[in-house]
Amino acid sequence: MNTVGRALPIIGTLFLFSGSVCVPSVGAGDPDLADIKLPDGFRIEVFAEEVANARAMCWGAKGTLFVGTRDEGVVHALKDTDGDGKADTKWIIASGLDMPVGVAFRDGDLYISAVSRIVKLEDIEDHLSAPPQPISVTDKYPNEEHHGWKFIAFGPDGKLYVPVGAPCNICLSDDPIFASITRLDLTTSEIEVIANGVRNTVGFDWDPGTGDLWFTDNGRDWLGDDAPSCELDHLTEVGQHFGFPYCHEGSVPDPEFGELKACSTFIPPAAKLGPHVAPLGMRFYRGEMFPEKYKNSIFIAEHGSWNRTDPIGYRVAVAFPQADGTAKTEIFADGWLKGNKASGRPVDVLEAPDGSLLVSDDAADKIYRISFGKQ
Repeated sequence: MNTVGRALPIIGTLFLFSGSVCVPSVGAGDPDLADIKLPDGFRIEVFAEEVANARAMCWGAKGTLFVGTRDEGVVHALKDTDGDGKADTKWIIASGLDMPVGVAFRDGDLYISAVSRIVKLEDIEDHLSAPPQPISVTDKYPNEEHHGWKFIAFGPDGKLYVPVGAPCNICLSDDPIFASITRLDLTTSEIEVIANGVRNTVGFDWDPGTGDLWFTDNGRDWLGDDAPSCELDHLTEVGQHFGFPYCHEGSVPDPEFGELKACSTFIPPAAKLGPHVAPLGMRFYRGEMFPEKYKNSIFIAEHGSWNRTDPIGYRVAVAFPQADGTAKTEIFADGWLKGNKASGRPVDVLEAPDGSLLVSDDAADKIYRISFGKQ
């Protein structure tokens, strides 16, 4: 069993870039949903607005939608009390936290990531108007803020899965907790590394059929507009290594670290999603509302490039796992990006109890609802 300790020295190079970089301008936070292209029969509408910096999402047992943030330091709670597909009640249930992106619900309590800490709000759904103070679950994660924000989720084994991004664009650390996915045993407080070579994942989920863990991974910067591709990865055994910092997208050696280990040493991606699309939240679709084609497919929120001459991403993709462990992908929802201007940035996706799909947008401060058929 691979347990982890504190951060050790990091070896790497600071890369400077002197060329022109196109950073898309983000609009005033009011996307025209008529511009969003979806497959026939689907429609998109606003589920909630004025949800500042909406990032990762999870459901409570009593129909509360919890939403983390990165830049606001708060956690939101929303409810659709009349069942019309729109949130009509909102609360801020925690504030002053350090990049509380990740939220996960279990046995009445809400668990929240806060860089080096995991905290919880006990019995939260019965105290939304007067939330309790956060209780520390662990403070044993590194405090580096570069890729320090964390998506979290409970696995089928009851453990809390917590990624730890690389504390850099490209570097090599002696501490195995960096560039990894870990799982936290809440009973023993033991932290175990289960996947290595993962530069920065901000979304993962378990295959409903096999129980395997699938996750997104953001590729490194400053290798040009067209490399490397961001990834959808598939963990089949504890301890597998996915290449960072030696190899990118399964076949591209890193110019600094690539000579140390061959790309053939590592697990290649299940799918290449495109250079710098910044895939974040992803979920398997288990519902009944969407056509059979989408059953057990993976919806992926692409936050969008920030350093590519021609911007890419700013959309929702869908991946279809194949029998050989790979996945085929296609674009599902597109239109937030027009030329060099983006009106929104999808962050997370989450199936609603009725089978519709929620999409958070931290640039527009909104959550969308995508449904199919007559509503």
